[in-house]
Amino acid sequence: MIHLTEHHGDSTPGSAIRVEIQNIEEFHKELASKNYAYARPGLEETPWKTREIRVGDPFHNHLLFYEFTNES
Repeated sequence: MIHLTEHHGDSTPGSAIRVEIQNIEEFHKELASKNYAYARPGLEETPWKTREIRVGDPFHNHLLFYEFTNES
């Protein structure tokens, strides 16, 4: 469980949290199916062998969901 807050002093703009998940491609499909007009996060392959989905808010905070790839 993650409690997200907007109260003054709880955090600073630009904060980020990384959440390791499984089946990131399915999660990405679920997010894309919402067809939300203001955010359409992509699925990124990184040089450090993860796949990542970054979801941001207007205050530049980010939830970053990631899964390690099986590549060596």
